[in-house]
Amino acid sequence: MKISETDILLIPGYGQILPGHWLLRWRDKMATARVVKQTELHAPSKKEWLETLVGEVDAAKRPVVLVAHSLGCILVAHGAHVLKDKVKGAYLVAPSDWDREGLVEEFDGGDFKPVPTDPLPFPTHVVASRNDPYCTYERSEHLAKAWGATFQDAGEAGHINLESGHGPWPEGMMSFAHFMKRLR
Repeated sequence: MKISETDILLIPGYGQILPGHWLLRWRDKMATARVVKQTELHAPSKKEWLETLVGEVDAAKRPVVLVAHSLGCILVAHGAHVLKDKVKGAYLVAPSDWDREGLVEEFDGGDFKPVPTDPLPFPTHVVASRNDPYCTYERSEHLAKAWGATFQDAGEAGHINLESGHGPWPEGMMSFAHFMKRLR
């Protein structure tokens, strides 16, 4: 599947997405990509975030491919059953483990817990780091397996965000291109 033939929905995670983050860079590089803008970035509601995502998917004019980071990955897992008809695939980067107590001091995971472990109804690829402070490598690998996803070891890449040095993240773009080639 070609990027130009799809609507790429970029789904940030918990908190503010800062300029230079790879998601924003991808938005700027792909003409059919747009960021799903959520409200309450520091006190998210699964219901509200899912309604926003469903609205974006419904508004799409082409087949949809989701690209999510952190809590955005968990949102995709929660909403898979209502997204399955229009979504052709999901590329999930650095899922965060909201089942872990004290993951973020300001937010306890709310209604995003428990993290879903049902198989996702569309092709999915998970990229995980060996030293992500928000999810152990083993937990990411377990989630990928439960979701029926292919799994990619990103090495010691932190949370694959600006703080871990992943602004441009060219390796991610190449991995995403390979994922897109597998979709029909």
